[in-house]
Amino acid sequence: MSRNIFVLTGAGVSAESGLGTFRDKSGEGIWARFDPMKLATPEGFAADPKTVLAFYDERRRNLRNARPNVAHHALAKLEMGLAARGGHLTLVTQNIDNLHERAGSRRVVHMHGELLKARCVTCEGVDEWLGDLSQNDACAYCGTAGGMRPHVVWFGETPLEMSDIYRALLRADLFVAIGTSGAVYPAAGFVAEARALLIETCEINLEAADNASLFDDARYGPASETVPAWVEETLGA
Repeated sequence: MSRNIFVLTGAGVSAESGLGTFRDKSGEGIWARFDPMKLATPEGFAADPKTVLAFYDERRRNLRNARPNVAHHALAKLEMGLAARGGHLTLVTQNIDNLHERAGSRRVVHMHGELLKARCVTCEGVDEWLGDLSQNDACAYCGTAGGMRPHVVWFGETPLEMSDIYRALLRADLFVAIGTSGAVYPAAGFVAEARALLIETCEINLEAADNASLFDDARYGPASETVPAWVEETLGA
């Protein structure tokens, strides 16, 4: 039987590629070391754009040096394997990195935006941006300088592509959350939506997420081990 699987990934899937998680129970996530209200809000950007841009420049440099790990490659294999038998994978990520695409995933929904893109606050134009971003950079669409910001969703902003995400969830017969904290909404609420639709649910994580009790099944351990094993099991079923 073909399957229609909805996978949500969080920072835990990229942690073994050297990209830090935002929240973890050890208290060592990015937001334990930096103030998100100063670095990840429109108000923080308006108050101190230089500091905010420098923070994301450093993360952009780290991403350029990172490589997809076996968990990313396993999900790309799942996409191809499901398609070959008439199924479908919806891959929604909270991550702003491009490691899923670099591993071979063809269709990735970035609900929290993309680090390697910049957006103009004047005209909302979005452009690829691989290098550092400064206050002197001008928008390629409207020509306005001083208003280019990272194309990421900050606190207080609405995640992207939500209508398409909920439509995809309605079509799914399995919902899987991989490497998520279960603390950031609306993504943390997807499992409850899935349960209300009588969709089977599974958590794959290093440790139990905040919403772990809502999942039917759970696999705990490093993503480099748990995700490939689950993919092989799913494609072999």
